[in-house]
Amino acid sequence: MKYNVEVMESANDFISSLSPKLRAKALRAIELLQEFGFKLCEPHSKTLVGTDGLKELRVKVGTDICRIFYFHHKNTLYVLTSGYIKKEMKTDQGEIEKAQKLRKRFIEEMTQ
Repeated sequence: MKYNVEVMESANDFISSLSPKLRAKALRAIELLQEFGFKLCEPHSKTLVGTDGLKELRVKVGTDICRIFYFHHKNTLYVLTSGYIKKEMKTDQGEIEKAQKLRKRFIEEMTQ
């Protein structure tokens, strides 16, 4: 089964800003999400606890690490909200909150 992935503008801007190697790896992670959907697990994807279904695509090239947040919307649709370059061991709470706001806005727009 093939899953659909919609990329919000903020996620697209982030992916476009990545170095060529990191961007290539991020695009590969998105392809894996399209192929495996909910079956995609670590080390490629991880559910963020306490975020009402927000997940992250985990991308690493050498010492460069980035995270791209996404969520499952309906049936076969996944939505990429935003991303950031990871510099600390813990996931940046501000980035999680940003992704949650984008998720909420997307859902509100879809229900209007």
